[in-house]
Amino acid sequence: MLSHSLPLFLMLTTLAVFLKRCQGESTEKCAGVPGIPGNPGQNGLPGRDGRDGMKGDRGEPGPQGPPGNNQGFPGRDGLPGPKGNPGPPGVAGPPGLSASEDKELQEILEDLSFKISRIERVLALQETIQHVGDKFLVTNGKEVDFAKSQETCEKVGGQIVTPVNEAENKATMEIVKKFNRYAYLGITESDNIGQFHSIDGNPVNYTSWRRNEPNGNGKENCVEMYTDGLWNDKNCQQYRLTICEF
Repeated sequence: MLSHSLPLFLMLTTLAVFLKRCQGESTEKCAGVPGIPGNPGQNGLPGRDGRDGMKGDRGEPGPQGPPGNNQGFPGRDGLPGPKGNPGPPGVAGPPGLSASEDKELQEILEDLSFKISRIERVLALQETIQHVGDKFLVTNGKEVDFAKSQETCEKVGGQIVTPVNEAENKATMEIVKKFNRYAYLGITESDNIGQFHSIDGNPVNYTSWRRNEPNGNGKENCVEMYTDGLWNDKNCQQYRLTICEF
């Protein structure tokens, strides 16, 4: 029985001590004995959303959808491919007519021949052209230096007139006399002073030097023709009549 009375005794003792302590204090500060816990209250309102979490890993690709009905625009042209091998030769055509049998060609050639002959006569009448042997000698009436004369003749498929015999020298002189201007010839001095050659490098076998010419001693590397048909060595920067041969 003593064992059952001991807990009750301790509780009463604790209550007595508490009451004694509370008697010396203000009743406003002295709390009562805790009561029996009440029932739980109702749940409160939901809280605010928290901050966004970290980005997760990329998921696996989904299955491919069915093809659509709309066709896209065509792409750009690709780069050209490598050149293929040449194909086999075609079938040979029938043989053509010879020039003498082709009437249309003969008419064209006759017309060209007539026009060329007429042009020759007009130029001859103006004394700007001379026909000697198998050569035509032609001038444009302009005076320029040797380099420009050579350039002018080469542009039209000729070269500066270069007499190789007395007949060609006389035909050249006729043009020089008509314009009363000295003219350059297609002859220049070689590396050996006093020795001259044509502009194509061939040696000069025909000459018509004036007395005591050439006498430039390496300082006059070009050749001019006087109005009497005689030659003189001259520097290449003088302005002389351009005469081309074809």
